[in-house]
Amino acid sequence: MVDVTSLQQPSAKLRRLVVVGLGLIGGSFAKGLREKALFEEVVGVDRDPQSRRLAVELGVVDRCEESLEVACRDADVIQLAVPILAMEKVLAELAGYDLGNAVLTDVGSAKGNVVRAAKAVFGGMPARFVPGHPIAGSEQSGVEAANPTLFRRHKVILTPVDSTDDEALMLVDRLWRELGADVEHMEVEHHDEVLAATSHLPHLLAFTLVDSLAKRSENLEIFRYAAGGFRDFTRIAGSDPVMWHDIFLANREAVLRILDVFRDDLDALRDAVDSRDGHQLLGVFTRARVAREHFSKILARRAYVDAMHNNDLIYLAQPGGRLSGRVRVPGDKSISHRSIMLGSLAEGTTEVEGFLEGEDALATIQAFRDMGVVIEGPHHGRVTVHGVGLHGLKPAPGPIYLGNSGTSMRLLSGLLAAQPFDSVLTGDASLSKRPMNRVAKPLREMGAVIETGPEGRPPLTIKGGQKLTGMHYDMPMASAQVKSCLLLAGLYAAGETSTTEPAPTRDHTERMLRGFGYPVEVQGATAKVESGHKLTATHIEVPADISSAAFFLVAASIAEGSDIVLEHVGINPTRTGVIDILKLMGADITLENQREVGGEPVADLRVRSAKLKGIDIPEDLVPLAIDEFPVLFVAAANAEGRTVLRGAEELRVKESDRIQVMADGLLTLGVKCEPTPDGIIIDGGAYGGGEVWSHGDHRIAMSFSVASLRASGSIRIHDCANVATSFPDFLGLAAGAGIRVAAEGN
Repeated sequence: MVDVTSLQQPSAKLRRLVVVGLGLIGGSFAKGLREKALFEEVVGVDRDPQSRRLAVELGVVDRCEESLEVACRDADVIQLAVPILAMEKVLAELAGYDLGNAVLTDVGSAKGNVVRAAKAVFGGMPARFVPGHPIAGSEQSGVEAANPTLFRRHKVILTPVDSTDDEALMLVDRLWRELGADVEHMEVEHHDEVLAATSHLPHLLAFTLVDSLAKRSENLEIFRYAAGGFRDFTRIAGSDPVMWHDIFLANREAVLRILDVFRDDLDALRDAVDSRDGHQLLGVFTRARVAREHFSKILARRAYVDAMHNNDLIYLAQPGGRLSGRVRVPGDKSISHRSIMLGSLAEGTTEVEGFLEGEDALATIQAFRDMGVVIEGPHHGRVTVHGVGLHGLKPAPGPIYLGNSGTSMRLLSGLLAAQPFDSVLTGDASLSKRPMNRVAKPLREMGAVIETGPEGRPPLTIKGGQKLTGMHYDMPMASAQVKSCLLLAGLYAAGETSTTEPAPTRDHTERMLRGFGYPVEVQGATAKVESGHKLTATHIEVPADISSAAFFLVAASIAEGSDIVLEHVGINPTRTGVIDILKLMGADITLENQREVGGEPVADLRVRSAKLKGIDIPEDLVPLAIDEFPVLFVAAANAEGRTVLRGAEELRVKESDRIQVMADGLLTLGVKCEPTPDGIIIDGGAYGGGEVWSHGDHRIAMSFSVASLRASGSIRIHDCANVATSFPDFLGLAAGAGIRVAAEGN
């Protein structure tokens, strides 16, 4: 039996790896593991004598055998890299041998066919057979193209069945990871459905289009004037016809299912062209264009296509600098989210300007596109939403992926709880750790049927067709997301729905509902809506986000000689806690050109450097600055005396545990601080540079960038990729204003 635990040591060796089929994939697998020296011997099997000779000459394997039986004697691992329709023959031959405890695995792209073949010849699925599929390739082929780095940063999907031996699975998983692959485990049926849609169908369409056009009498003219788009789309029609013949027959059922779905969509598109239905065409084209761009970005965050992305994006912040000039930070994220949600549910066309083009807000756009709403843009902050009315949403074709956006998930749960269709809401690794029972519990009391993951975390599965009943909810915590979720559910619930919050939170939902013509009653801490009204399209101008402005408010306050103006910042009284707290600390902030735009108060904020002093932060200001505390901790580190924060336990369940993560980083820099269960104690003073980790939290990364202004050494900030989720051009604006921060290596 293989001692899998010994594989944890790089020097541990197994006896023999046998690779059957020495083409590009099999050869690359063999050569990569041979170079890793995990096996005492790597043996190749191929029916082509020249391939066997080249495999040895090129160092792909140690030796080759023509006989499968001879090669497999005393093998620890047997990798089957033969064409998919040749698999059954090879498996039948192996079934006649004594393989001992050898682990079998393969690289075929149709796993259902492989599993069926194995069961047929072995009389059941062998426990030590681990089906696999590397998603990698090259325009070159044959053993001479074997590349030991071919699988680096590429997906490998393993599809174990219920009877698969855990030790065998662990071993195969380990081997692929040794080659630098990103390994995932997936059910056989799901794998075949996914590959039918993402790989097999595109190849089928490319082959068919080229064949169809080539058969026409004017084919020479067609190909003569073909533009780059035609060449790009049909490039894959140059793939190996025999291989794809095998794949389509092997994955026949899944291909037919996805082809039927596509045919229905194609028929609908034909009907739209025939009837001159421009709205339908615009919907398809905008959804397709932006979906491709959107999912490329968010999948990069999940490392699915991280071959072109560094998983650990590092900011290098140099000490010194002062801020000057005029800066317009991105649009308010909270208002951007809500403009899409309410614009989609309104009757008519809503125009949005100043929209935040960060990934969180784009996730909301994509969610509503998935539910049939035609949304144009964003382009330079402008978005056009063609509303479908309160009852016009359609079921999404699959789970709605919301990236890192807790606002999207919590607010959408309220809207979707009352729809006539089922919905599943998912997110990235960070969002999947965030608590969702705080919205699920009251929604269930209204009649919603919602399932969560373990400990009330995502994914959320929402059962459609439920009749909601309005209720009053005394909120146990101050949360604008919970309040907004219930008010949005109240648009559909019978009777009245109201919430009372224990402390003031941002009121963008109430203001925007009124802006769309929907009556909202607000009395003190209680907000109330009733069903039966409608939303009417409007024009929305999104002010600059005060949460983004906060980094510059603190930066200009602590950097000597600074004088900067932040333009068109939203100063909604439920969001200005950061200004109030900084002023209590002695900051020099003045509000100029105050005005109201689209129901939201805005102003230009002038900030000049000042000597800050430590304070006890009033607890009534905590909910009004909950997102800005990471950078306020930096202000406290530069203040004279002690700053104490209490009543902020909410910070421990944000994108990270912001209290602990900030405390860890500040202590690394030499700041004296002490985290508490609901806050932190910080003693201001001089501090140095160092290496800190943001744990994927955008606000942590930007806060330590600001801290560099007063550090005595440079600060390296790890894991900064998620800054793009809320502040797409932070580095550019920061550098332009005078903060010396850039991505390492740039």
